[in-house]
Amino acid sequence: MKFLAHIYVTPKQGVNNPEGLAIKRGLENLGYNNVAKVNSGKYIQLELNGDLNESEANAKIEEMCHRMLANIVIEQYRFDLEHID
Repeated sequence: MKFLAHIYVTPKQGVNNPEGLAIKRGLENLGYNNVAKVNSGKYIQLELNGDLNESEANAKIEEMCHRMLANIVIEQYRFDLEHID
C-alpha cells in the first residue's frame, strides 16, 4: 500500500518563535491589528511506498518525526495519513 503523510511541526507552547513574531509584526504593519498570535512552523508531505499496512505506516512516520523531522525538545508535531493508489 502507498500512503501520503501530511506532517505539521510547530514550536511547543512557550518556546520563542521569532518567525511567528516577524509575521505578526508584518501583518500589523499592513493594518491587520486584530492578529493576537502567529505560530509558524513547517509542513512536510511524505509518501511511503512498500508493503505496509496503516498501523506500520503510522509507526514509521512517528519514528521519522522523533528521529529527524521534529526537534521534540522544542517542537510538537501531528500528522494525517491517507491511503493513495
